[in-house]
Amino acid sequence: MASSAPAHTTYLASSRGDLPRWQDILPKARHVEHPGPERHSIYLDTDDRDLRHWDSVLRYRNPGPDDEPGWELAVPGGTLGTELHLASPDSDLVPDELTAAVAGLTGGRPLRRSVTLGIGEHRHEWYDRKDRLLAQIIVETVQATVIGRAATVEQWHQLHLDLGTAATKKHRTAVTAALARAGAAPAPHRSELEHALAATDPAPGPHTPTGKAPTARRMLGAYLDAQIEAIGAGDVWLRRGLDPIHPTRVGIRRLRSTLRVWQDLFEPAQRTWLDSELSWYSGLLGHVRDRQVQRARLAAALETLPPEVVMGPVASRLDTDLLADERRHLDEVLRALDSDRYRMLLAALARWRTQPPLTDHGDGARVIEKAVRTAERTALSRVRAAAAGEDEAAPSRARKAAERARYAVELAAPLLGRTRAKRKIARYTNIQQVLGEHRDSAVATDLLREFGARAGTTPGENGFTFGLLYGLELQAAERARRHAADLAT
Repeated sequence: MASSAPAHTTYLASSRGDLPRWQDILPKARHVEHPGPERHSIYLDTDDRDLRHWDSVLRYRNPGPDDEPGWELAVPGGTLGTELHLASPDSDLVPDELTAAVAGLTGGRPLRRSVTLGIGEHRHEWYDRKDRLLAQIIVETVQATVIGRAATVEQWHQLHLDLGTAATKKHRTAVTAALARAGAAPAPHRSELEHALAATDPAPGPHTPTGKAPTARRMLGAYLDAQIEAIGAGDVWLRRGLDPIHPTRVGIRRLRSTLRVWQDLFEPAQRTWLDSELSWYSGLLGHVRDRQVQRARLAAALETLPPEVVMGPVASRLDTDLLADERRHLDEVLRALDSDRYRMLLAALARWRTQPPLTDHGDGARVIEKAVRTAERTALSRVRAAAAGEDEAAPSRARKAAERARYAVELAAPLLGRTRAKRKIARYTNIQQVLGEHRDSAVATDLLREFGARAGTTPGENGFTFGLLYGLELQAAERARRHAADLAT
């Protein structure tokens, strides 16, 4: 019977550097040894370890004789994560593309050598009588030099165990018992870099309490970290000339929602400042996103019209002007990336990842559940107010409240239960999308009014089609408002 245990485990040898007697691990199996390559890595960071605070890695890697050496950048962030590999024989000259990409995460501070790693490899394999692989252990001897005010050097052995497809539970038990007798234990760190820095620079990862039970701080810490990570990764994408506008704004909205729904759990002054600065940056991104959405929206609406009512160069006017406006607003975003205000925002986000300014206003399940219930009641109340149609600003308030309820449930899903949370998230997502349609129609009517007025005074153009599109958007807004009323019941 094959083993159902995890096939791969990394172990750390004891501080004495003891290693097991390889021939004794599986005495009845055939044991084979293979010396492996030696590889080297040079890690770069600022003196303040800024990249590490963003859980990002920039290194020069020489993987051995069979692979090409070069530079590697890894920035986490879900769909916005970045992994770049640039071949290069020069370990002293960092490519401009990489230094530019991380300029926001480093705050513009210079990069220096932070850690050097040398790893030698030796592979052990065990086969049964049918020549089937039972187990493989790769023994790595790691020598790390951490460069700071003074260089520190450490050496250790780490063992990577992989079970073969022919391995049984008995084989795994024998191997793990032999490793335990030799003093090897599961490695406590995710990587050689973390191990090297652990003694001199404790891991600055997300600050969440230990333990298994879901708590307010645990769930807040994990949720905050995911959103902040996405915002930092979006910064890297922007500097690489890519388009992270929408997912970055989603990360900001989720973060701001958390600050508001659980506002009593955060130190007031820091929470208010961060919310304000995130609103500023989101607003810059929002101008770009609105033009992106409207270009696609109005082009699709125009295609539904009969050709005889499309008078003048309407399609080219919409696309050209909105694209020009989008690029102008994008230029404003790119200029903001190099501003002191933005650098202060990113630095604050990095601190919030590791040390969120939490208060002592409770840490139990009741804190989470109460906030979720309040967010849900507020959302449904505001949706009903929007459905009444008596206040032009009501749909916007309702959309934001539904968004906060959705994200509150999203954060609290481990506590609420996945099935229940999924049902609630679907409900508020639907309301949010319907009211988002209402907002998009409102933005479209403002733009179409401007386009129509301009076309009416421009030779060769005609405002008729813009007026027709304007009327269609008014109808779409009213449909969205009525639909939202149905969803609130």
